[in-house]
Amino acid sequence: MNVSNIKNSQVSPSEGFREAFTLHLADNALIMGHRNSEWCGHGPILEQDIAISNIALDLIGQSRNFYQYAAQLFNQSTNQPINLATEDSLAYLRDVRDFKNCLLVEQPNADWAQSILKQFFFSTYQYYLYQQLQNNKDEQLKAIAAKALKEVTYHVRWSSEWVIRLGDGTEESKKRSLKALDELWMFTGELFEPAFYETTMNIDFVLLKEGWTKKIRSVFEEATIDIPVENKWHQTGGKIGDHTEHLGFILAEMQFLQRAYPNSEW
Repeated sequence: MNVSNIKNSQVSPSEGFREAFTLHLADNALIMGHRNSEWCGHGPILEQDIAISNIALDLIGQSRNFYQYAAQLFNQSTNQPINLATEDSLAYLRDVRDFKNCLLVEQPNADWAQSILKQFFFSTYQYYLYQQLQNNKDEQLKAIAAKALKEVTYHVRWSSEWVIRLGDGTEESKKRSLKALDELWMFTGELFEPAFYETTMNIDFVLLKEGWTKKIRSVFEEATIDIPVENKWHQTGGKIGDHTEHLGFILAEMQFLQRAYPNSEW
């Protein structure tokens, strides 16, 4: 499939729902992994610098598996013999409007408290989502989710321990945790608002939100943080290509080499 054809299909409900959903999963993991990689060499202590770098690698590994499957789906749906989609073309040759990641993962790191809370929100979401995907009719998605769930289980435990440590820590760490919550909470609602391509993937979003909310409330209680009052309004759009300005800067950095030197290989 020609890359331009892939691009044009990203924002249209007429594309294959499986392809779009698989890209959504891949984009989520890739952008979150990239954000975490920005901490490499800048973590508060060496052990945690290594930990968050390893989580970044886990997420990028998950994104590779999803991109490879998405490329396979795209290539099966076209008869073009050349310019087939690859994991690299899907990651490096699509523009901002073609990415389907949720808005939460593209938010800036700001400080350690914000990065930790963002990871906790996202990993908890992944945990309950992948649990459902383990029972999906699509065997490939099922296999990828089962493998990734082992990693995500650790991500949830690691991030939740840090949320508790910061929330129930010093006056300064509590202040930063509350500021992070104020910055990020508005982006969590989108996680449970299905895009058109998610409606046929046999995901129970009510159950997903219930599991996520229960876990968040439990950890917040230990962290002595009040969970915000339910608000019907929340930021949305990432799943269908409407992003914040932050994603453009991420892609400008991440895609530079491939765009400057097309078809380069190590």
